[in-house]
Amino acid sequence: MDDRIGQFLHFLSVEKGSSENTIAAYRNDLAQFHSFLSTINLNGNATDWRRVGSDAILSFMMEMRSKRYADATVARKVAAMKSFFQFLHAEGDIPLNPTEDLESPRVGKTLHKPLTVQQVDELLEQPAKRATPEASRDQGMLELLYATGLRVSEMVSLDVDNVSLDSHNPYVRCIGKGSKERLVPIHGQALRAVVAYLEDGRRRLLKDKRQGALFLNRRGDRLTRQGFWLILKQYARDAHLDEVQVTPHTLRHSFATHMLRGGAPLRSVQELLGHANLSTTQIYTQVTNDHVRRVYEQAHPRAR
Repeated sequence: MDDRIGQFLHFLSVEKGSSENTIAAYRNDLAQFHSFLSTINLNGNATDWRRVGSDAILSFMMEMRSKRYADATVARKVAAMKSFFQFLHAEGDIPLNPTEDLESPRVGKTLHKPLTVQQVDELLEQPAKRATPEASRDQGMLELLYATGLRVSEMVSLDVDNVSLDSHNPYVRCIGKGSKERLVPIHGQALRAVVAYLEDGRRRLLKDKRQGALFLNRRGDRLTRQGFWLILKQYARDAHLDEVQVTPHTLRHSFATHMLRGGAPLRSVQELLGHANLSTTQIYTQVTNDHVRRVYEQAHPRAR
C-alpha cells in the first residue's frame, strides 16, 4: 500500500477515532483508486500525489459508473478521496486539493433526464410570445445555449465581440474551465435570434455604450447566472414543463444527448462541451444508451 494512504488510515484511527468498518472501507476504496492511477500512468511504487488532478478523479468516477456501481458505493468512495486529499493538503504534501469542488452523487437519485426535442421546442417558443427587449434577449440566450451546449457561466460571461456573426461561419468564442478558450459553431436559427436581439433588444436595454456584455439585464448590466435561473424557471412553467426538472444545466445536457443520438462522435461532443477528459463526456451517454436499448427492443423481432 502507498505510504501516504497508510499514514492517512493511521490518522483516521488514532486522531479521528474512526470505526474499524470505516477504516476498512476507506482502505479498500483508496487501494482501488491507487490501482486505477496505474492504468493511466499516474503512479508507481511511490505515487507523486501532486500529479493527481481533478481529471484523474473524474475518470475514476466514470470508471465506476461504467461498471454500474451503486450511487451509495460511489458516494462512499468519493468521500474517501475527499478526506484523503484534505489530509494531504493539510499536511502540505499537495499545494491544492483537487477534490475541493467535487460533488458526491446524490444517493437514490439518477442522472437528470434531458428534455425531448419536442420539449426543447416548446421551451424555445415561449419568449416569442412576448414583444419586449427582455423576451428578445431570452430568445437569443435559449437558442444559443441549446445550439452550443455552453455552460451558463460561459454564456453570461460572453461579450458582444465573442460572437462571430458571419453567416457562412457563425460561432462563439468562450473561455471555459481552466481558462481554456474554444470556438463553438452555431446554426442559422440561433444566429438569427442573437442578431435580432443585438439589433433591437440589446440596444433598448443598453444604458452605457461602454458596456461590452452580450446579455444585459433591465439595468443595462451583465446578466447573472442567478438572473438566468429565474428567467428559465418562468419559461419552463409557461411551457408546462412542471413535471420535468429544468435547471440551467438542462439545455447543455439536452444538447449533448441529442448530438450523440444524432450520430455525432463522442470526441466531437467532448470538444464542443469543453471537457478536458473524454470520460467526463461519457456521462451523457447514459441516457443515450438507454434510448438505444429501447429502440433495439422495439425494433428487433426476437427482442419483442
